[in-house]
Amino acid sequence: MNALISLHNAVFTRVDRQDWLLPTLARFIFAAVLLLYYWNSGLTKLGDGLFGVFTPSVGAYAQIFPKALEAVSYNTSALSIFHWVIVFAGTVTEFILPALIVVGLATRIAALGMIGFVVMQSVTDIYGHGADASTIGSWFDRISDAHILDQRAFWVFVLLVLVIKGAGPLSLDRIFSGRQAKLADA
Repeated sequence: MNALISLHNAVFTRVDRQDWLLPTLARFIFAAVLLLYYWNSGLTKLGDGLFGVFTPSVGAYAQIFPKALEAVSYNTSALSIFHWVIVFAGTVTEFILPALIVVGLATRIAALGMIGFVVMQSVTDIYGHGADASTIGSWFDRISDAHILDQRAFWVFVLLVLVIKGAGPLSLDRIFSGRQAKLADA
């Protein structure tokens, strides 16, 4: 039994010292699972032409303000500047924050922003789109495939790892912090 405990302690003491592991894996998993999800979602919001980000598609308003768009018979010009600003910010956010996380630049702030984005996305899905109980799901049940509570809890957990641990060594944050330290020493 002592040999087993010693082996356990030897292995997991080494794992505990690997500060690079969790943030690196969290960024990799984010890239593998959510990067293209958010970028494709952002692409659906772009209007026509080179400056389509400034003229969001009807689908952008439908995704973010479904009830408001329906109330104006899907005439986006009848919506206020407030609606445009939120849709524009949401669209830009879906491109910029995931990219920042993947390259590891301003990672803690970007991950915190993504957590806020996931929360607002979930609120919009529940109240704006009227998600049903099976889509919302329930924690502590035997079914773990609900799109909102179950899936997004894991998304937020991965992002929280980045908020707490930072980007890790393979990141622009680390490169710039090293340069900052060298400049301070000079």
